[in-house]
Amino acid sequence: MTLTHLHLMLNHLPVLGPTLGLLLLLLGLARGSEEWKRAGLALFIVAAVFVIPTYLTGAPAEQAVQGLPGIDGKVNAKHEEVAQLASSAALVLGGLSVSALLLFRRSGPMPNWFAAILLAVALTAAALMAWTANLGGEVRHTEIRPVPALRE
Repeated sequence: MTLTHLHLMLNHLPVLGPTLGLLLLLLGLARGSEEWKRAGLALFIVAAVFVIPTYLTGAPAEQAVQGLPGIDGKVNAKHEEVAQLASSAALVLGGLSVSALLLFRRSGPMPNWFAAILLAVALTAAALMAWTANLGGEVRHTEIRPVPALRE
């Protein structure tokens, strides 16, 4: 197994974690269930943990495909740029989630103002991760590249 394989395997958790965690958090808010909210927070934390090795294996994965037919450096560069933003958002979300689990473990339900912050950050992280994943797909799948100028 290479670092490229590892990158391709790991990237699913940081991409899916914020979206699934967001759904659990919303379900918890709708049902008034602290357990569902905590489950969402746990997924945010797992996603944040997996962001680190996923991001660190990105450069070796990029080097592995350089020079292959159909690979465009502009697509790789855009994927890396958006991955930096998405990774930062996921790490902030994970940090907020750890804080929420520690701060509100005994003091009662999570306040609505904190839940609103989590929702906003989770939406941002999920959107950035989806964009990152799409750009990552475009690295090898020229057929999904929307911009003709990026096609080789």
